[in-house]
Amino acid sequence: MKTTTMVLTSATALAAVIALTGCAGSGSGSDRPTVTATRTATATTTATASPSVAAGGSGTGGSGTGDSDGSTSAAGGRCTTDRLSGGTAEGTGGAAGSVGIVLTLTNTGTTPCTLQGWPGVSFVGGGDGEQIGAPAELDRTSEHDTVTLGPGAQGQVALKITQAAAYDAAECSPQPADGFRVYPPGSKTSLFIKDTAYTACASGTVHLLTTGAVVVGPAHP
Repeated sequence: MKTTTMVLTSATALAAVIALTGCAGSGSGSDRPTVTATRTATATTTATASPSVAAGGSGTGGSGTGDSDGSTSAAGGRCTTDRLSGGTAEGTGGAAGSVGIVLTLTNTGTTPCTLQGWPGVSFVGGGDGEQIGAPAELDRTSEHDTVTLGPGAQGQVALKITQAAAYDAAECSPQPADGFRVYPPGSKTSLFIKDTAYTACASGTVHLLTTGAVVVGPAHP
């Protein structure tokens, strides 16, 4: 009789183990690893070294991240903010009520790196880097090949700035800008480019900035 009781107890324990194993194997979809696909751009343009330009130092689009049209795989990897300096260069004027300037991104590292797509750009002010108004809209008609920057080489970005005076003050809420916050394509960290020549609109419904993609140059606003 004692032997029979031990056999039944072992069988019961085995059934419990099987039941627990079945539960562990049926986890929810949230426990499964996430797989992300990327598209690699194939066109590559090589930049030559250019003279240095005076350097300037959160959301979507222009306020929180640059917009890359695909991953880059050239030697040296993507140009990150710790190996870039930013500046401005004169553009070619602009249409009535707007001006065109060029933002520059210079590779300060010792190896080549790549940029591809549109930077995120916004006005900042108040002496503390606070974003003013809406981020830049992206000109998706602009060329956006992968650009390879050697050490000291410079990428350029055409930036169109609509003048705040073109809007009614009540609609615009004009505010002096300290410069631009620039997120290189694919980056979630930014550069500050000082430029106090422009007035921003604090209203989030007024879009003063339109940015092209990074090119070797010259960029044409």
